[in-house]
Amino acid sequence: MNSITESAATALQLIISLDRGLLTIVGRSLSVSAMACLLACGLGLVLGAWLGVARFAGRTWVLTLLNTFLAVPSVVIGLLVYLLLSRSGPLGFLGWLFSFKAMVLAQALLVLPVVTALTRQLVEDAESVHGEQLRSLGARPFMRSLLLAWDERFALLTVLIASFGRAISEVGAVMIVGGNIDGFTRVMTTAIALETSKGDLPLALGLGLILLGVVLLLNVMIALVRHWREHSELSPRTSAVFA
Repeated sequence: MNSITESAATALQLIISLDRGLLTIVGRSLSVSAMACLLACGLGLVLGAWLGVARFAGRTWVLTLLNTFLAVPSVVIGLLVYLLLSRSGPLGFLGWLFSFKAMVLAQALLVLPVVTALTRQLVEDAESVHGEQLRSLGARPFMRSLLLAWDERFALLTVLIASFGRAISEVGAVMIVGGNIDGFTRVMTTAIALETSKGDLPLALGLGLILLGVVLLLNVMIALVRHWREHSELSPRTSAVFA
């Protein structure tokens, strides 16, 4: 018990003193997850919005495949990216394996199905309410997807925040493709796993507390967005877009 208490006290000291090693790991974690979410959201929002209004042969199979990717473990994504970026892989010439770029790619592929699936569901629900009106006005599928996505912007903002939380809390994929190299590719989750196995509990606890703080902050942001949505002058179902 004393060992746990001492480790916790040392962890708090590391945080309060802004330990350089700890801050480096935290900064790298935030950078990797932010870049990954930027890439995944840029593609996922467009693809999800289009899938929400598009009707084509094989759509059911596409959605089934998309939902399957939601349940794929992060280590499988890491393995696939590793195979792509390895020397014998099709993208081996890039030399990205065990680098910042490889971790960004792995997290982006992990988050992409989440953003796409949630966006698709939101836009499809909005389409069932406003789609007939937009079609009567001559709006094509692409234009409908844009208008409906804008109408659901508050809900989509929560999707973006949640996707960042999914990325920053991931450990398997970044450990496989990043290698957990000290000073280069070590992020919070991989560092916690390594330091715990080494018995260095203070650093692991310090990083764990910061990670919990980040997740808490993300949930507070989601709650604020929902509150903002509920009290906004533009209701998501009666916005001026459809006036």
